[in-house]
Amino acid sequence: MKRASSYLVAGACALAAAMASQAQSAAPLPPPVPGATLDYEFFKTRVQPVFLTKREGHGRCYVCHVNNNARFHVVPLSPGATSWNEQQSRQNFQLIQRVAVPGVVDSPIVMHPLDEKAGGHAHHGGGQQFESQSDPAWQTLKAFVMGEKVASR
Repeated sequence: MKRASSYLVAGACALAAAMASQAQSAAPLPPPVPGATLDYEFFKTRVQPVFLTKREGHGRCYVCHVNNNARFHVVPLSPGATSWNEQQSRQNFQLIQRVAVPGVVDSPIVMHPLDEKAGGHAHHGGGQQFESQSDPAWQTLKAFVMGEKVASR
C-alpha cells in the first residue's frame, strides 16, 4: 500500500509539474531590488532543509521538484544521502535563482507554495505547503529572498 501511494504522489507531482511549468515559464520575473543579493550560506543551511522537510498533508518539496520540468528544480540527492553535498548545493543555488529574485518578496519561491488565503499565488502545482505567513519555513524562504545572511561566527 505504501508503494502504491508513493507512485500516486509521484504521478500527481509529474502532472502538477507539467502544468506549473507551462504557467511559470510564461510569467516573467520582476527585476531584483538594486543592491539586494541572495546569500549562499543562508540558502545552504536554512533554505535547502525546507525542501526536504515533510509537512503533514503534503509531500516534501524535493519529491516533486527533483523530477519536474518546471522553472524551479533541485538536483537529486546522492544515493543514501539525507542532504546535498557542496557541489549539489551550489547547483541548487544556481537553480533557485530562476524563482528567487533578490529583494522581491513576491518571488515565486516565496509566493507559489503559500496558501491563497494567506496571500499566495493560485498556481502552485504542489498545493499550498504553507497555510500562513507565520509558518517558520515560509518565513525562511521570505528571509532568503529579502537578503538575510548567516550570522558571522
